[in-house]
Amino acid sequence: MTDPSATPARPRGHARNITALVLGNALGGIGVAVGAAVSALLTERLGGTSMAGLAQAAGVLAAAVAAIPLANLAVRRGRRTALTLGYLLAATGALVIVVSAAVGSIVVQLAGIALFGVANAVTLQSRFAAADDTPAATRARTMSVVVWATTVGSVLGPNLTAPGDDLGQSFGLPEFAGPFLFALVALLAAAAVVGGLYRAPAPVSLEQAHGAPRAKRVGARAALAWAWGHPVARFAVVMPACAHAVMIVVMVMTPLHMQHAGMSLEIVGVVISLHILGMFALSPVFGWLADRVGGVRTTALGIGLLAVALVLGFTAATTTATGEHAAHGGGGNPTLTAVALLVLGLGWSASLIGSSALLAGVVEAHVKVPLQGASDAAMNYAGAAAAAVAGPVLAAGGFEAVNVVGAVILVPAVVALVASARRRARLAG
Repeated sequence: MTDPSATPARPRGHARNITALVLGNALGGIGVAVGAAVSALLTERLGGTSMAGLAQAAGVLAAAVAAIPLANLAVRRGRRTALTLGYLLAATGALVIVVSAAVGSIVVQLAGIALFGVANAVTLQSRFAAADDTPAATRARTMSVVVWATTVGSVLGPNLTAPGDDLGQSFGLPEFAGPFLFALVALLAAAAVVGGLYRAPAPVSLEQAHGAPRAKRVGARAALAWAWGHPVARFAVVMPACAHAVMIVVMVMTPLHMQHAGMSLEIVGVVISLHILGMFALSPVFGWLADRVGGVRTTALGIGLLAVALVLGFTAATTTATGEHAAHGGGGNPTLTAVALLVLGLGWSASLIGSSALLAGVVEAHVKVPLQGASDAAMNYAGAAAAAVAGPVLAAGGFEAVNVVGAVILVPAVVALVASARRRARLAG
């Protein structure tokens, strides 16, 4: 599935392109993080507590819906156009959210959050843009650096919420609307950086792949059908969807579980911070590993880490801590929970980087970009579904049941891994 003839030579302008993508992802990550920190609060303010969860759902679903159109646009007009337009749509969403707060409309606000959610699809597809003109020998590392840039936003974004709120209220905006002004600026800056600096390779198309000017372009459905017949490509699509769903189903319920167990908000904050650190901080390490041992083995490591995280999470939910937490009557084990969430983030990271390297290595140009878009869409749809079932599972069976469900979600990835391993063994034989 990968191109064995790839040469280590880098095309002209490669460094500028990667710089543009890294800066774009950092700025886009800031915009997403500063908005995500207050979106549920603003939704609750406008529509009540029962509506607060819709903010995250709208953003995740928007990222899923946008993934395929953005990939199709990249095929027709190139990566720069697709990424720049995506950031502009997200910036428009930030502006709509500010307007919704000013007029007090929950409907307008949810529409703005949907547009705002397109930024998540853009930051994901940026990793594939980084691979377009990168030699196979360093492809995974280059992609991982672009993914790592999101860490900047994850760290800086939430710290801008208080200054943003003060700025908004100085302009007469309601509480929680001001941070979206910072998000607007960050997303516009990301669009300017990518649009001004990035010079993408020529659009990938069926015509270029086969030299047939009138050949029909391949859409996401046809690309997925092609992947179904290629075990390694099938694994590369199934794995990120499963990993994302496992991560979401556990992560979104962890704060509730910890609070139900009597743990403080400070402890909850530390655990989630460690989880985010695991998701992004070691991306370059997994990129290096994918270049050295291959995307399949790196992704298999991701499966192992996710499985370990689920076992740790289950154990944490059934183990009583000792010391100060136990003295205050808390249930569960906060230290073990923190380790579980850290390992969960690492497993997600290895799975994403490894599978992304496999998708970027598809040599069939007519399916490459559509398949990438379809994979990102599947990943976000799976995450949205996992978020929807996580609450009822926690209510019915506790955090133990949440981790058991996570293990069930991981099964299709294991099956796909075994099929890809058999395929590779047959080819080697």
